[in-house]
Amino acid sequence: MKAVYTEKCQVIVVGAGHAGCEAALACARLNLDTIMFTVSIDSIALMPCNPNIGGTSKGHLVREIDALGGEMGKNIDNTFIQSKMLNLSKGPAVHSLRAQADKAEYSRSMRRTLENTDHLSIVQTEVTEILTEDHRAVGIRTYSGAVYYGDAVVLCTGTYLRARCVYGEVSNATGPNGLQAANYLTDSLKALGIKMLRFKTGTPARIDKRSIDFTKMEEQTGDDKIIPFSFTTDPDSVQKEQVSCWLTYTNERTHDIIKNNLDRSPLYSGIIEGTGPRYCPSIEDKVVKFADKNRHQVFIEPEGLYTNEMYVGGMSSSLPEDVQHEMYSSVAGLEHVRIVRNAYAIEYDCIDPRQLLPTLEFRSIAGLFSGGQFNGSSGYEEAAAQGLLAGINAARRVLGKELIVLDRSQAYIGVLVDDLVTKENREPYRMMTSRAEYRLLLRQDNADLRLTKLGYEIGLISEERYQELLKKEEQIEEEIKRVEHVNIGTGKEVQSLLREAGSTPLTSGTTLGELIRRPELNYHMLAPLDPQRPADFVRGVAEQVNINIKYDGYIKRQKKQVEQFKKLEKKQIPKDFSYDKVPSLRIEARQKLEQYRPISIGQASRISGVSPADISVLLVYMEQLKRVK
Repeated sequence: MKAVYTEKCQVIVVGAGHAGCEAALACARLNLDTIMFTVSIDSIALMPCNPNIGGTSKGHLVREIDALGGEMGKNIDNTFIQSKMLNLSKGPAVHSLRAQADKAEYSRSMRRTLENTDHLSIVQTEVTEILTEDHRAVGIRTYSGAVYYGDAVVLCTGTYLRARCVYGEVSNATGPNGLQAANYLTDSLKALGIKMLRFKTGTPARIDKRSIDFTKMEEQTGDDKIIPFSFTTDPDSVQKEQVSCWLTYTNERTHDIIKNNLDRSPLYSGIIEGTGPRYCPSIEDKVVKFADKNRHQVFIEPEGLYTNEMYVGGMSSSLPEDVQHEMYSSVAGLEHVRIVRNAYAIEYDCIDPRQLLPTLEFRSIAGLFSGGQFNGSSGYEEAAAQGLLAGINAARRVLGKELIVLDRSQAYIGVLVDDLVTKENREPYRMMTSRAEYRLLLRQDNADLRLTKLGYEIGLISEERYQELLKKEEQIEEEIKRVEHVNIGTGKEVQSLLREAGSTPLTSGTTLGELIRRPELNYHMLAPLDPQRPADFVRGVAEQVNINIKYDGYIKRQKKQVEQFKKLEKKQIPKDFSYDKVPSLRIEARQKLEQYRPISIGQASRISGVSPADISVLLVYMEQLKRVK
């Protein structure tokens, strides 16, 4: 018998993208011997598409990752080249931080963190098989035949499974950026009864900075005062000179070039079979689906400080090479553009995430967890968030602890995971603020207040950071109470400040809290009227005081909605519950409930095909069962 190399560890992580990095770090930091496998060490924390972290709703995810003890926020704080808080003209619920990254340095920085984390090893090889015993994951086999045994396995394969990069008639069986694809693991997963999907995403061309005429574009600068992603990053440490991005537009000539060559696009010729993301369409899709638009935004973004490569945001494509040259050069400022890397679409295998529990463990295979784009999502931030949760729960499975479920009222991560495991996703899932029904409570500014205690209980937050959080909570509560009782008269100083702010003068005395509630005023502006204001606040206290007072009525209303939501979430459904025995339950609802096996009435109510009437029938039946017992 041929001898094979074997090794034993506690947690195995397959993949080293944004999900794999968070999963591996979480397990290792919880003192479990962890091995992370990757087809290429050069792909660790790779950014194969856009060179940024955060953005609308995605910035919320990064803050939540940080609040739970993850790494993405710290890493981008160390490697960004431009930072901007988006949506400041709107309410705080949709404020989102976005930072341009130095791609190469982001990857190097994350790799340094991984390589210097105790209990964590990195192995470059292709994983070809998941080993199971009695419906439980026990290890993996590699391409060379080596066997690694582990108590839990986390799959974070991203876009590498049977990956194929396509533009025009060119089709290469490679992963992103020409890296090696993983061609064997899919068959192993199918043999385990796991349902696979075929999805597609794409990326635009990279162009030479020296060939761009920036005088024909609008400069996009970063914020004057930079706000870090991580709650642990000293704001003074990230104030630095930033690199500009640039805005230009497609035009009718660009669109004509695309329309005249649609028959050569793999998207429309049938060469590409995978389903692409609706909310990040290719330029071909934009031109076809939004035919009334005579132009689309194009963002020219630097890929790093030490490269001339520029990312052409908004113009991902899989058109042939000659068409790409003609199309890009029709855009203002790109008339003499030099393409460094062609745009391409990438097809890959992923799973139907409805096979997962809200813990991101497979329903049918204990100890096998899954995170990232492998779960049918898109985006670095969505991947990292899932990887962190999957890693935490893999560690807790090994340690014999209760697994963590984040619900929709706790975090954007909870919304993301709940949507994936309960709804049918026919395309790569993308996080958006509109998906979070409690978004006024789930702001990016209060992620630490919502989740850091849980991170501490898990073991990923230090005692020092936890104590700092408790101090912050106490200061917020005390300051809100104080402000609500600070009386403001009608003196000249008051009236002058109000006039300067465009606010109605006072005819009688009021409180500072009532003035803060006026749309044109805020806690900071009213400081001159508040000489007793404490000066030694923990970072972020003033912001929380302002938001909590200004939006008090809306916040209270949403908290009442959450109370109702929690009631349904707390109504647990037994694992062995038989839906066939429930009278008056519609056939479709019965089939869907049997398929998904929801853990609570709340989760059952969000399954497509299960109506409010079905939920009422289910509640009545469960109450009757309780009385019989």
